Amino acid sequence: MAVNLATLRSKVELALTGRVAAPFTYRDRHVVETVSTGIAEIDSLAGGLPRGALTEVFGPACSGRTSLLFSALAARTAHAEACALIDGCDAFDPYSAEAAGVELKQLLWVRCRNIEQTLRATDLLLQGGGFGFIALDLSDMRAEVLRHVPLDAWFRFRRAVEDTPTILFVLEPESNAKTCASLVLRMEAEPTRWSTTLETSSADFFRHPFSWLFDGLGIRAEMIRSRMPRNAPNGFQNHFASVGRSEVFETSAVPGYLTVPRIEPAPK
Repeated sequence: MAVNLATLRSKVELALTGRVAAPFTYRDRHVVETVSTGIAEIDSLAGGLPRGALTEVFGPACSGRTSLLFSALAARTAHAEACALIDGCDAFDPYSAEAAGVELKQLLWVRCRNIEQTLRATDLLLQGGGFGFIALDLSDMRAEVLRHVPLDAWFRFRRAVEDTPTILFVLEPESNAKTCASLVLRMEAEPTRWSTTLETSSADFFRHPFSWLFDGLGIRAEMIRSRMPRNAPNGFQNHFASVGRSEVFETSAVPGYLTVPRIEPAPK
């Protein structure tokens, strides 16, 4: 009987060669390495970003998705990690990213124009390896298009990143990865802050007497799902009971990039 089991084991290992490393070796799934997002409130809420897993961040436009992306990229590139951004709609602004602290020399920017290009590029980068952080930005794509992404694509991405040091960070207008995501965060904007302090000449002010400057806004993040352990090895605390809990963090306008006029009604 023992001989038969040994023979069967050898056949299974041979059949899985090149696809599954050490199929009969026990792997402790309770130990997950996490890294900081660069935002203390998000780290407190979610326990950081898990390596070897898919993290999904979703919300409507202007909900803080890009702010979280830039913060995470800035944190990873500051540690000299090779990062990649798969830009589904060719909407990435490198100047704003650099102003937010992203080291562009550490970032591979893959510019795509449709969902087919985006999924192929994601497959290639995940299979190639070598990246500590891969962001898949689908936030500007139509929700109808993303709903038709086959579920097996999300499973393929999850399996490709599993047991690797890579963080797969997906941005979407709504949640689509389902149970393939180990961490899911929903983002929404709080009321906007405006500044009436204009650092312009008096002549400019009188040409635009009712202009205000965008100063920032609060962002609310809610944890929808988490499969991370209660105590991550880097010291972040993550409790399953906190699913459904939310945290608010503040964003500030980047001078020269986020200046928005506000028109007030003329006095009666």
